[in-house]
Amino acid sequence: MTGFSALVLAGSRTRVQDPVAAYGGAAHKALILLQGKTLLARVVGALWTAGATRIAVISSHPGVRAEALRLGVETLEEADGPSLSVKAGAEALGTPLVVTTADHALLQGAWVERFLADVPPGAHVAALVAARATVEAAAPTTQRTWLKLADGHWSGCNLFYLANDRALGVVDLWRRVEAERKRPWKQAQILGLGMLASYALGRLSLAKAAARLGELSGVRAAIVVTPFGLASVDVDKPADLDLVRSIVGD
Repeated sequence: MTGFSALVLAGSRTRVQDPVAAYGGAAHKALILLQGKTLLARVVGALWTAGATRIAVISSHPGVRAEALRLGVETLEEADGPSLSVKAGAEALGTPLVVTTADHALLQGAWVERFLADVPPGAHVAALVAARATVEAAAPTTQRTWLKLADGHWSGCNLFYLANDRALGVVDLWRRVEAERKRPWKQAQILGLGMLASYALGRLSLAKAAARLGELSGVRAAIVVTPFGLASVDVDKPADLDLVRSIVGD
């Protein structure tokens, strides 16, 4: 698929320096150098390769915004939380829209192309995941947070697709859940006790999870499984940076 816009999230969750950025010797995680390029430059390059025709970076960090401008892409101010930032990006760029993060250090254009090719026809929104066996075969030492479902253990890949404006229904659901992060019982109310019970009992599969999230947000949602295990590797902690450096030989 060609002719899509892309949004790169590079926000800061706190006003203090991210420990990964400090470990990487940069003012912001997106500015860490890997093989002579910033992580942001690597992500932007992969998106251009995949066929993006317009790219914007969401960040309020002056260094990140300056790097985005150097790379020839647009900048948008981050909103109050990732969900609202995605919504603002979708409203500014339009759809179809690919969303990823600036710390997706190993991202390759081929992974994005395969993801878009595998999105089921008619889906309004899709997310990419990788199976645990696929991830561990590609990066045996990686430490991930696994989503343990009835049909296996999965890792998110920080890659999402919004086909049209209806996909914003999922963003609105995400915003509601995000707003209640300090009140788990309210999150449970939003998602529904049936879904949570199925998860707790080990009966919730990928397909059922996607169907339920789609039902809650009024869209057709899909979860796409990638064959590329490294697509799940982002730089959330210093050990992740060590891992990606070892993989690329930096």
